[in-house]
Amino acid sequence: MTNPILVEVTRGDLVESVHRGAIVIVDAEGALRFALGDVESLTYTRSSLKPIQALPLLESGAAEAFHLSDDEVALACASHSGEAIHTGTVEEWLDRIGCSEADLACGPQAPRHEPTLRNMLANQEKPSRLHNNCSGKHAGFLTLAKHLGAPIAGYVNIAHPVQQAVLATLVRLSGVAHPASGTDGCAAPNFAIPLSAFARALAQIAGKKTPGAARILRAMMSYPELVGGSGRFCTQVMRAANGNAAVKVGAEGVYAAILPALGLGVAIKIDDGAIRGAEVALAVVLEKLGVLNPHAGLASHPIVNTVGAIVGEVRAAPGLATIAL
Repeated sequence: MTNPILVEVTRGDLVESVHRGAIVIVDAEGALRFALGDVESLTYTRSSLKPIQALPLLESGAAEAFHLSDDEVALACASHSGEAIHTGTVEEWLDRIGCSEADLACGPQAPRHEPTLRNMLANQEKPSRLHNNCSGKHAGFLTLAKHLGAPIAGYVNIAHPVQQAVLATLVRLSGVAHPASGTDGCAAPNFAIPLSAFARALAQIAGKKTPGAARILRAMMSYPELVGGSGRFCTQVMRAANGNAAVKVGAEGVYAAILPALGLGVAIKIDDGAIRGAEVALAVVLEKLGVLNPHAGLASHPIVNTVGAIVGEVRAAPGLATIAL
């Protein structure tokens, strides 16, 4: 099926570009509450999977055994910007479990946070693996490997006990017996399941149907600046939602929301992979669910030219703007 246009991009009085996609909402009992577009095709969950990838860290007892703080749990769920609050915390965490940056399987990555990157360039510093947006997730994987008594080497191999624990958790929460798999940008396995099944898994966390859910929610909503970073959309939404939403971006236009007060999981996929489309679609859905105040101004993004003039906007298309939830 052809997915509906969810978001449009204007310039002047004309619509210049459009983003098609799908949205699905599932409750904690597994019931489909809302679906728009094709929500049954396989979709790679990308970094939106991170809260689920972090669950074995908690449910195995590893987080307790290694005395992980909530900010470290938040970083295990993060796609961070490479700021000092991110890299410093991950470095201290690795040191405490007897590991180092060299043990991280993710590669070096330039910080997304522009002031940090400018400062590094000025000082002729090279990005490290700590700056990789997934370094917190990988620190969590290493912690789990240590707790399981599994080898550190090869912890991103899909057959490794760490990744098998992640896979088993996803299967249990989503109800999909055999997710398709591929390799994510950070070298770890990533899984593809129907968007509806992904929302079902998120709803299990929202309804605290799995033992580690409460800690995941507390950590993400208490430390949104660690889950994202300065000025990041994830961080802004969680701050504006005031403890009513844990949200997580994924590459290629994927977005996830866990809504504990409503017991709902929300999953969004934009066909062309545009994050700007997923951000607007998510904000519109959260506004309609009463989780996000429209005055937060997150449901549209201005298009600004090089002299600072607003020349258009990224906004909900009529089909999305008029849906009732």
